[in-house]
Amino acid sequence: MLRKNQQFLTQVYMVADLAVIQASFLLAWWLRFESGLFGFVYPIPIKYYLVWSLVYGAIALLTGLISGLYSPKRRKRFADDFIRVVQTHIIGFFLLLGAMYFAKEINISRSYLFLYMALSVILLVLYRYGVKQILRTLRRKGYNKQFMLIIGAGALGRRFHLNMQHYPELGYEVVGFLDDELNWKKGETEYPEVLGKLSDLRATLDRFRIIDEVILALPYGESDKYPKLMAICEQAGVHTMIVPDYYDFLPTRPVFDNFAGMPLINVREVPLDLAANRFFKRLFDIVFATFALIVTSPILLAVAIGVKMTSPGPIIFKQERVGFNRRHFQMYKFRSMRAQVAEDEDTGWTTENDPRRTKFGTFIRRTSLDELPQFFNVLLGQMSVVGPRPERPHYVELFRDQVPNYMLKHHVLPGITGYAQCAGLRGDTSIEKRIEYDLFYIENWTFLFDVRLVFITIYKMFTDKNAY
Repeated sequence: MLRKNQQFLTQVYMVADLAVIQASFLLAWWLRFESGLFGFVYPIPIKYYLVWSLVYGAIALLTGLISGLYSPKRRKRFADDFIRVVQTHIIGFFLLLGAMYFAKEINISRSYLFLYMALSVILLVLYRYGVKQILRTLRRKGYNKQFMLIIGAGALGRRFHLNMQHYPELGYEVVGFLDDELNWKKGETEYPEVLGKLSDLRATLDRFRIIDEVILALPYGESDKYPKLMAICEQAGVHTMIVPDYYDFLPTRPVFDNFAGMPLINVREVPLDLAANRFFKRLFDIVFATFALIVTSPILLAVAIGVKMTSPGPIIFKQERVGFNRRHFQMYKFRSMRAQVAEDEDTGWTTENDPRRTKFGTFIRRTSLDELPQFFNVLLGQMSVVGPRPERPHYVELFRDQVPNYMLKHHVLPGITGYAQCAGLRGDTSIEKRIEYDLFYIENWTFLFDVRLVFITIYKMFTDKNAY
């Protein structure tokens, strides 16, 4: 049933994509030739453009099928869908140009084609985002559900069930557990009841025909039971997924590889290891930092004057921090505290009502205006707009042995803002929790994730109570 439904949804998405592409064709035609925004020209009849629009629609659908654009999306992030759409239409655009070259088509406006492609991508992304949000809302309300059976009611199975409760927008419901050791009935615990033993799998699947997926969550020592259980699920036409008993050692989004014909799990590969991702992130950093410095230049000047007039000492405070690949650099901030004596080393946290702050410094720290000079660090390539916050060498040496995975934050450029800061983890807050958020960001980075964190940061500039 699940496969039939997925085939139907794939067909619906393909029809909807084709409709959006043709709507983009009409909109691009109006903008280019009839709106007057690009000057008045006399194009060839629209029917010739329509032919190539239909050709492009077929190319885009075929490319999307090959690239995985129409694979199941329930468990995927929208960022994955966004990347697939962009990739599909970039490839499709060049295939269209190739087809037009071989057909010796020289009368189609190239400027129209670029406008057409841009509108196609924008409209497809917007409509898919809208569909995603509508489905999430419906699933939270109990519609469009899929049902799971968890094999293994021990710590691993219960942990999986507990994690699922945090994502109601995915629309999954657990009908129960199977386990040879534990046995409880519905209402006795916070978990769905144990429906039987592992040997009852076939009968359970026959009894609950609504089950779409089976989750194998047995302890490592019982992995020899998987082949038989998987064979029963395959015979019933039910999807099977395995929760590894060593999941604590894996990143949140492990990468699967193949070596010598054997599947391998890359334990620590992150998106920014790819040169293309680093290039786009760096491009965004340069463009955003330049734009921010230009737009905030009056504020920069006003803050500089305020710092100079309210306390003696330098306007810019420079502090050594540890950045990418554990390299040290000087991070810039507007000075918000009384000038430090040269021979004193500052190794203390900033706390609420810190006596070292000036009155004006309290204001610029509360609004994060003291961070604005760090855009110069971004332009120098020492920092990124978004990333784990850099720490002082003293604390790096202190935490590297005390906090698990602490040094992994140095795999990427440090940021002016980060996921931990957006979650309210600023000032004197848990370093362990900060690292947890930093590692999630590193392992799940996407361009849209960065954009989202930038908008959250702008909002929190005036609402964050932990900004001391």
